[in-house]
Amino acid sequence: QVQLVESGGGLVQAGGSLRLSCTASGRIFTIGAMGWYRQAPGTERELVADITSGGSAQYADSVKGRFTISRDNAKNTVYLQMNSLKPEDTAVYFCNADRITTNRGPIYGSWGQGTQVTVSS
Repeated sequence: QVQLVESGGGLVQAGGSLRLSCTASGRIFTIGAMGWYRQAPGTERELVADITSGGSAQYADSVKGRFTISRDNAKNTVYLQMNSLKPEDTAVYFCNADRITTNRGPIYGSWGQGTQVTVSS
């Protein structure tokens, strides 16, 4: 069984920074693309950023220049450095892995439980 566990959320003032982490645990061989999504109340879940196993990243237009996604494949961990935070960044942030290869075969579409980020004005 595989689990994705996020950490690093919290309350911060506008203009501040937070760093989110997400670690996959279990009998893991490889992980494909990993990403961060967010969902604010009354809205659909949206992609914030994702990164391939080789390190190629893409970002939503709303966070370009402010957020940086990175990963440590040896630790099965993906990070999201969030700078210059705005109140509209307030949401629950979810970690995702598109494919995790385990000793029992591939698992597709794994999600973490989410971590709350609140930015006050």
